[in-house]
Amino acid sequence: MDESLIKRVKNFPPLDETIIKIQEIANRKNSSLRELVQVVEKDPMLTANILKATNSPLYGFTREIKSVNQAVSLFGMATIRGFALSSMMQSSIKMDLSPYNLSKEQFLNISLAQNALMFSWYSRVERSMMDVLMPASFLIEMGKIILAEELKEENKAKQFSQELSNRKTALEISQLEEEYLNASSEEMTAAILEHWNIEYKIVNAIRYSLEIEKADENTRPYAIALNVVKNAINSNGRFKKDGLQEAYNTIEDYGLEREKFTKSLEMMQG
Repeated sequence: MDESLIKRVKNFPPLDETIIKIQEIANRKNSSLRELVQVVEKDPMLTANILKATNSPLYGFTREIKSVNQAVSLFGMATIRGFALSSMMQSSIKMDLSPYNLSKEQFLNISLAQNALMFSWYSRVERSMMDVLMPASFLIEMGKIILAEELKEENKAKQFSQELSNRKTALEISQLEEEYLNASSEEMTAAILEHWNIEYKIVNAIRYSLEIEKADENTRPYAIALNVVKNAINSNGRFKKDGLQEAYNTIEDYGLEREKFTKSLEMMQG
């Protein structure tokens, strides 16, 4: 990784006090949902952002979620933790994703859609993996924030944007990032999460999401799931033909159940 990118990671905003407390609760084996609720409710902006996210039509709940307690009960600690980290990204981190042809709102909606797809899919597949997959699916695109700044700094943003329109899959987008900056957004996200002292399972799941065979046997199942979701929904759009084909290729290559993923897709597509 180039020195300028390392410096940007080191200068990335630190986790705020509320997020640190949520991290501690999520990582403590004997913690309770009530502890999490109490911490979240002390932060009005975080509470508002979580309720806004949980009421997104993407998650498919038919009744309005009106309280943090209700949200935690429905989504669980891992997902709420992901919402909290996403909320911090939304409110505390300056972002200009124009090199990716995205507004801030579009970028955050991609993260939300990836998380919603993962939530629907892995609720049917293996709920024990959601402690890693829910925060990871929210944060996996975060490295693009740093790469976008670097592209602008090096006066490469316009040319990158033009070439990006021809890249259809998550891997093709990652390869373009490597061509321009010698780093992928997955690599950058992993570096940011290491800077925040996020546990290695989440870091490595993201780092190897497009290089599955490099992952160790404990990380690989998480990387596979993230790979599928990143291809189904990426910065060039949701449920596009080429991306979906790659998603299904990964499902077939690693012996996952196609039907469960398809059902989750159908629910999100309405």
